[in-house]
Amino acid sequence: MNHWIRFEHAGKPRFGTLQNGTITVYEGDMFAKPKATKESLPLNSVTLLAPTQPTKMVALWNNFHALAAKLNLPTPPEPLYFLKAPNSFVASGQTIKSPPSYNGKVVFEGELGVVIGKFCKAVSEADADQYIFGYTCINDVTAAELINKDPTFAQWTRAKSFDTFGVFGPVVATGLNPAELTVKTFLNGQERQNYPVSDMVFQPQRLVSLISQDMPLYPGDVIACGTSVGVGSMKPGSKIEIIIDGIGTLSNEFK
Repeated sequence: MNHWIRFEHAGKPRFGTLQNGTITVYEGDMFAKPKATKESLPLNSVTLLAPTQPTKMVALWNNFHALAAKLNLPTPPEPLYFLKAPNSFVASGQTIKSPPSYNGKVVFEGELGVVIGKFCKAVSEADADQYIFGYTCINDVTAAELINKDPTFAQWTRAKSFDTFGVFGPVVATGLNPAELTVKTFLNGQERQNYPVSDMVFQPQRLVSLISQDMPLYPGDVIACGTSVGVGSMKPGSKIEIIIDGIGTLSNEFK
């Protein structure tokens, strides 16, 4: 297992692997045979960046049985998804900012993220693991009152794509079995979500296959697998932590 990380050091973006608070610096392309250098850096000497630079984040709605049951929603026959715009992407430790054009409720959604490792189009479920680089933590921040504000058009893109609303990191972990993972969300130190990834309607390999039938996925792209019960609002000054054992803690403040 590796924990891949992007960071800024001496004014330059770089990447490497993280172990026990020490970064081994790599060069080249994270997704195409990167080479380790002899340089290492302490984690506390760098500024974290989002662990990849996606062209898009594909995010799921109604992908957990428990939440569907709570909301009295039918199980979808195929993945229901929207896109989060690249301007929304931020790293662990960065501030989630309240949009100046919106003063309604903002909610957190703790999720597992699937990170694509190579160009992926129309792949089979059986082959999907070959295209999955690893997994990350996601906070799919949402301006909840915008989604159904206009009765003629559900505004998913607008509600999900404000600056800083696409939070993911702190690393991309390789070598994990997603079915064994649990997603936990803490708001100001209080647990709000605790659910098993195994409760997904569409597991990661099936998501990669089905979404890749609709659109190509590129190295670094992220699929946000959807959330389960426990989503709630956060007020300015709140601290939100998404914790997935084997990946780490995605921690941000909302201001």
